[in-house]
Amino acid sequence: MATTTPTGVRGDGRPETAPTPPDGTPMTHPQIMKALSGLMLGMFVAILSSTIVSNALPQNITDLGGTQSSYTWVVTAALLSMTASTPLWGKLADLFSKKLLVQISLVIYVLGSVVAGLSQNTGTLIACRVVQGIGVGGLSALAQIVMAAMISPRERGRYSGYLGAVFAVATVGGPLLGGVITDTDWMGWRWCFYVGVPFAVIALIVLQRTLRLPVVRREVKVDWLGAFLISASVSLLLIWVTQAGDSYDWVSWQTWAMTGGALLLGVLFVLAESRASDPIIPLRLFRNPTITLASAASLFVGVAMFSGTVFFSQYFQLARNESPTMSGILTIPMIGGLFVSSTVSGQIITKTGRWKAWLVSGAVLLTAGLGLLGTLRYDTEYWHIAVFMALTGLGLGMMMQNLVLATQNQVAPEDLGAASSVVTFFRSLGGAMGVSALGALMAHRVSGYVEDGLTALGPKAAALGHGGTGGGGIPDLDKLPAPFREVVESAYGHGVGDVFLYAAPTALAALLLVVFIKEVALKSRPTPETPTTSPNTTP
Repeated sequence: MATTTPTGVRGDGRPETAPTPPDGTPMTHPQIMKALSGLMLGMFVAILSSTIVSNALPQNITDLGGTQSSYTWVVTAALLSMTASTPLWGKLADLFSKKLLVQISLVIYVLGSVVAGLSQNTGTLIACRVVQGIGVGGLSALAQIVMAAMISPRERGRYSGYLGAVFAVATVGGPLLGGVITDTDWMGWRWCFYVGVPFAVIALIVLQRTLRLPVVRREVKVDWLGAFLISASVSLLLIWVTQAGDSYDWVSWQTWAMTGGALLLGVLFVLAESRASDPIIPLRLFRNPTITLASAASLFVGVAMFSGTVFFSQYFQLARNESPTMSGILTIPMIGGLFVSSTVSGQIITKTGRWKAWLVSGAVLLTAGLGLLGTLRYDTEYWHIAVFMALTGLGLGMMMQNLVLATQNQVAPEDLGAASSVVTFFRSLGGAMGVSALGALMAHRVSGYVEDGLTALGPKAAALGHGGTGGGGIPDLDKLPAPFREVVESAYGHGVGDVFLYAAPTALAALLLVVFIKEVALKSRPTPETPTTSPNTTP
């Protein structure tokens, strides 16, 4: 981390605890890093909550008597609430104290985490994950918004790289920590939910002491109707994706009812936003081609980002019979790629002001990585998998933060929160839809591959049906005889490979979208927001 003051950042010797001045004068590098410390810790908590449970889920769902559908919903529930709440957090950030909103997000996360650790069934766990997702949605959206309020777009690439590095550390540390906790007899998977609580409490204290932002007071009216309609539309769509092909056929009256209902709610949302005085997502933003294309690209990037973290744990534990701890270690190549590319791209973007090449290159690498991961089988050599994961991580690191950066560079200060949250919203929506659809696909494929494998072993083996996966259950490999275990491992290896193969076209779609984004020079300083009344500063 550099210690010198970068170009475009003030170096007038003002005390580091000074608030951001209302005239928009840039903060010094030490001021920015001190203010970002609590924010990055909060971001670490948000990412940790998603990744720490990934390697614990197979054991977690087995202990609670859940199924593959339960496994998917534990992940999807958090993504769903995060997706639905993100635009609301973004809008609130344009109206109220950003610092207070970050702290509220942390409190919501802590409450959800504590109760999740006490869950006695998958239903309770899924409900708690919804609460966690609301808190994480606030942290994810507000981290970008707060940073944009302090730092010019030109310098923001550098600090986005730092956030990307925090993301990478939490992503690699989460599965490792979760695996160790799950494998430790006196702790167990429940501690995966408790361990983030101390970090959240520390983040609250650090934020209170270090983050100083002006509060813009306005006469406001929160668009609760818009928030309800978009939440209902997304929820109904995800419930359909998760249940289709299992509880009912893909082509059925339930499908038509749920997709039609989601579409109708979406249309009502657009109508409500067009008439709202303070819309949760200002539709005028989408008149800007960059925002429209970046949002659509984020939708597809979300599929790749979340599917990798969710399904790799199942691959290593159920296709290769690795422990939760080793599952985390074996995913390091992907996280290493993400860490390197997000940090390096941020530094270079700050020096050059050019960002589009990174988006295009990232999309190419992401498409290649997912396509190659589509060849996965239970006996694929690990070094091949490591290379494929590294390509995927490099692509994700180049795209995630830079899509937000490109969007923030296009909007007026009063729309900064809404525009930032739009990109985050679409990324979360893509992740939620991807995990739901790909989880349903994998459950179907695994059952089919198990049946085929057992049939090939002979009549007696075929009589076992799903070989431990009957009813969508997740098998305990250690309790299966060797021939049957190999069938199940092969089925999960092939099933996860199919998941990545189906995810690859979404990365290709993101590539096609970012190619058409017009590169606009990054602004050299943040533009101050003009309040309708005198600004105040958070204590």
